[in-house]
Amino acid sequence: MATMARSAGAERGPGAERGAAERRRPELAAFLRGRRARITPADVGLPPGPRRRTPGLRREEVAQLAGVGVTWYTWLEQGRPINASAQVLDAVARTLQLDAAEREHLYQLAEVPFAREARPEPAVESEVGPDVQAVLDALVPLPAVVYNARYDVLATNRAYRNLFSGALPRPRPRGNALWILFTGSPARCRLVFREAELKVMVATLRAAYGGHVGEPEWEDFIRELADRSAEFAEMWASGDVAPPGPRLKTFAHVEVGEIRLRSQSLSVDGLPEARMVVYLAADEDSREKIERLAATEEGALAFR
Repeated sequence: MATMARSAGAERGPGAERGAAERRRPELAAFLRGRRARITPADVGLPPGPRRRTPGLRREEVAQLAGVGVTWYTWLEQGRPINASAQVLDAVARTLQLDAAEREHLYQLAEVPFAREARPEPAVESEVGPDVQAVLDALVPLPAVVYNARYDVLATNRAYRNLFSGALPRPRPRGNALWILFTGSPARCRLVFREAELKVMVATLRAAYGGHVGEPEWEDFIRELADRSAEFAEMWASGDVAPPGPRLKTFAHVEVGEIRLRSQSLSVDGLPEARMVVYLAADEDSREKIERLAATEEGALAFR
């Protein structure tokens, strides 16, 4: 499925807006149920009580602890179209012990402005300019890539392409890191702690998805990937959210062996939801290996 060049908000009439709102409500309901199920009575100072069949807290317990009406909270968790204030959402977030990323996700799904961050209008995220490409190229031998919020690959440098060259097929026109990792066959370079890393990536995707619920490109991508990969579908269904951030990743490369890299994310001017991810060697052995890979001639590339 090709990445569309228009902005995400373009060509959306009242019908599309209603569709997005209708999509947010079941997402909000599922998110609240999932977060409630993971909080035990002991976590909030309540006795377990007899005959507790509900995993985690009961709805009436959440309502009581948050200081809201049981009926109101029940309707909120059922995804009914009710109004919610920032003050009430904060009380629910505290009760459910949401972290910062989960709290922002709750606000997005409830369509309540989030005080800490004013989300910019989505911009065209399918092109990077020559200056950005020049920065990527200047970073060699460090592997570097530009992703948008959906992990579509927008630009790479030679070191990144050589690190992953020929490893995976390109089922999507520009390449999407999640699509490739979940549906491809890593022939030359693979994640060593694959499950843990993919869980973080899916949680980061869901955090971004909160601002794109109901948009056809996002909905199609998630549905298609869930259809192709039961592993992705299971991770997506967990409801976990996480912000992008630095990671220590270990790769097993068939030519040079194990490589340990630290990832750092940088914002890109003009592409509000895009980020440049740069991989730095975590030790001297890994530094020598990425320098050796960067110096080799480019062959068949996974991304272009």
